[in-house]
Amino acid sequence: MTGAAAMVIGVGNPLRGDDGVGAAVVRRLRTRVWPGVAVRELDGDGTALMEQWSGAAAVVVVDAMVSGAAPGTIARFDAVREPLPAGAFHLSTHALGLSDAIELARAMEALPPSLIVYGVEGEGFDAGAPLSAAVAAAVPVVAERIAREIAAAV
Repeated sequence: MTGAAAMVIGVGNPLRGDDGVGAAVVRRLRTRVWPGVAVRELDGDGTALMEQWSGAAAVVVVDAMVSGAAPGTIARFDAVREPLPAGAFHLSTHALGLSDAIELARAMEALPPSLIVYGVEGEGFDAGAPLSAAVAAAVPVVAERIAREIAAAV
């Protein structure tokens, strides 16, 4: 952790279609400058996620999800108050995905004081594919919502 008061983390693999939505959102947010706010991309390794947010007071994570909603649907979850929906964030190729990392951190009493998760419903996750049109259209919307949350938190 870099000592940031707040952190935005984009999770996923930009080389696997809609799994790259987290990276796309944080790359858009990097054009904004907030003192004390770190912006990071992670490939989906849950242990790295827990290491990154260590010490941050407010964390926002964005990742692709598969819940059965229409592609591009945006969902917001307060992960401190309740677990993420079962099965929605199990896209990781790692043993410990986003949901698992959050629940492990909860069990270890290692969640940040504020942990908001934005999920964007994915459509395709093929290797080498770009973001689908629906997910690409959601990127600026999610980025703006996160920007407002971060601005209110710092």
